[in-house]
Amino acid sequence: MKKYLAFISGLLILISNDAFSQNLSKKQLLEDLMYYRDTLPVKHKNLYNKITRTEFESKVARIAGKIDTLNEETFMVELFRLNVSIGDEHTRIEPQFTLALPIKFTPFDDGIFVTGIDPQQSSALLSKLTAINGHPIDEINRKFKEVIKADNQSYFEIYEQQFLNNPSFLKGLGILNSDKSAEFTLQSRNGETRQVTLYAVNKDSLNLTLSPQYGAMLPYREPEKDYWYAYDSTKKTVYFNFVHCIDDEQHPFAQFNEELFSKINSWHPDKIIIDLRYNSGGNSGVLEPFIDSIKHSYLNKKNHFYVLIGKQTFSSALMNAIEFKRYTNAILVGQMTSGNINHYGEVRGFRLSNTKIVIGYSTRYWENWKGKKGALMPDKGITYSSLNFIDNKDEALEYIYKQ
Repeated sequence: MKKYLAFISGLLILISNDAFSQNLSKKQLLEDLMYYRDTLPVKHKNLYNKITRTEFESKVARIAGKIDTLNEETFMVELFRLNVSIGDEHTRIEPQFTLALPIKFTPFDDGIFVTGIDPQQSSALLSKLTAINGHPIDEINRKFKEVIKADNQSYFEIYEQQFLNNPSFLKGLGILNSDKSAEFTLQSRNGETRQVTLYAVNKDSLNLTLSPQYGAMLPYREPEKDYWYAYDSTKKTVYFNFVHCIDDEQHPFAQFNEELFSKINSWHPDKIIIDLRYNSGGNSGVLEPFIDSIKHSYLNKKNHFYVLIGKQTFSSALMNAIEFKRYTNAILVGQMTSGNINHYGEVRGFRLSNTKIVIGYSTRYWENWKGKKGALMPDKGITYSSLNFIDNKDEALEYIYKQ
């Protein structure tokens, strides 16, 4: 599956570099709403799969009825709210944001933690988020669940994390009064609370100090590569990180795969792990050489072949994980995927002419496993805690090494 637009990768192909806030008139907002109403049902593969035409048009009419009270940010949020009711994980509202707050969050089972921040505030790294501008995190989560699909917790957490440093989005939700700055209330490991005020910058010039775990832990060691592998001779385990479903022209995947299995024949490892936890998709066909090779490998046995899945495993990466589950002896380890096994996809897009918001929509239905509903679940569920992350421990890898 080739995805045309994706939030997680940040690839907003149809978007110009104009500022998000353009002081548009109510007439211009209404024009965009009507174009959205008239265009999406025509272009989408099956818009009325989970919502009726009457319900869809009624929700559009409700937004139109209060157009005089909306600005660009609140109009955008209304589109997000409407999009949730459509129930298609690949059909998305993609505004052209230019501003970002210099902070990065990562969700763990014990809360949302700072894993990147403005260098001048680096002492706040690995603190727990408890409030933004005085709004408690529980209230923030409730607001986000109105505008992000929340029937899949993995999907919700991944997309919430994408917007927690977005001042325009937070303003549209009523969490911020201005898109210029935000006050974050953070709690340290010893329970001390502090307020950190951060000022919005152009997202293209964002400069963050990341938590040191990103340099120390195995999955993050080759951040510039789409795929790479490492061998631990003491554990006799090959670790293969497949980060993007993209064929690197400088190192074609077919060549990479030949090199990998040549090394496997030389090392003769006891286990192989493929990590799909941070792969949000691309072209599912890229991984086919590996899939063919592993099917015929001596490693294709229970307790010798492991597939790591998680919250970011989506779209084409999810399709690859499903193939491993169905046609190999792999054990899936991790957390439920953010994408559903059977889903609409093959995304295309159109742009609203005034707000410049891109509407990504599905053009194809993918039945990857007939009769299955919901997300792909791991054979062995893993709980990730901030404390283990701080101690450079990867719970999924630790589990596999012990088997």
